[in-house]
Amino acid sequence: MSFRSWLSVITLVLIAGILYLTRDELIQAWKLLSEVNLYILATIIPVAAISYLAAGEMIFSYLREKNHIKHVKPWTLARISLELNFVNHILPSGGVSGISYMNWRLSKYGVPLGKATVAQLVRYVAGFAALASLLFISVIVVTIDGNINRWIILMSSAIVTVMIVATMGLIYLMSSPARLRRFSGFVTHAVNRVVRKVSMGRKDELLDKLIVNAYFQDMHDDYLLLKHDSRGLIRPYLWGLLFTIAEITVFFVTFLSLGFVVNPAAILIAYGVASFAGFIVVTPGGAGAYEAIMVLILSASGLPSDTAIAGVVLARVIILLTTIGLGYIFYQRALIKYGKRRTSDI
Repeated sequence: MSFRSWLSVITLVLIAGILYLTRDELIQAWKLLSEVNLYILATIIPVAAISYLAAGEMIFSYLREKNHIKHVKPWTLARISLELNFVNHILPSGGVSGISYMNWRLSKYGVPLGKATVAQLVRYVAGFAALASLLFISVIVVTIDGNINRWIILMSSAIVTVMIVATMGLIYLMSSPARLRRFSGFVTHAVNRVVRKVSMGRKDELLDKLIVNAYFQDMHDDYLLLKHDSRGLIRPYLWGLLFTIAEITVFFVTFLSLGFVVNPAAILIAYGVASFAGFIVVTPGGAGAYEAIMVLILSASGLPSDTAIAGVVLARVIILLTTIGLGYIFYQRALIKYGKRRTSDI
């Protein structure tokens, strides 16, 4: 079997694992369908489309502004975002697998590895900035409202702080060529050492120090360009705001289809905390942990527990099935077209 065939088989096995882990949620969501207003629930479709489009634009708007890529159709952006979401759900690695896949995907448009990585860094920075901005507003809103548990307010405030510190840490690292060289040396040495131990005596090195250093130097060059032209972050940030709002709207509409109007600020805080936990809990698709955290926070905000469970489970199942269903189709099409042409607009 070819590498592509093995990759397809492994992907199917991982999909089966996710479906098994979420089997109880799937059954519960199926039972909830009898109580749902399907007309209201159907409005999730355009909202989800906007979400995937915005996620893609967070990367491509930066690449276009830097002339690293030509025009890409909105439908293609949404499809690539679905592929990225699919990979991040199937391969539990805290987002690392998605970065690797997106680097490969962008290479089909002629985007160099370093610039593709920087574009994704811009996406995460802009996404974190957008989420932190909205979280800050939400914390103020729910504090004035007074119905939410004070520990939840403290938790969301802590997450905003962590986001800011992490962003500052990345800026500190990339602002100095000397620090990047030391870091690239550390990464090269650490990875090669782990590989030698795992492979029990492998002598050749997996990573070449010069190549890794050149990779980080490429990132540093793009960082300097971004620093001298910070306007390059404006569009990704605005797309990040739209992406986050669309994601929250999916949950809001789901609760509305069940007959409940939930404070969007409370949903945003629950979403932010659960998303942050997703970088730590590396289970496939965040199965279990994500839902539990959202239910806990929404219940603490005053929403009845059974309502919180019903809305979160139904929304997550819809998102999961969309990601796995459409994402798998587009992912497989990308694999099939791999290597046929240097650039294409799939």
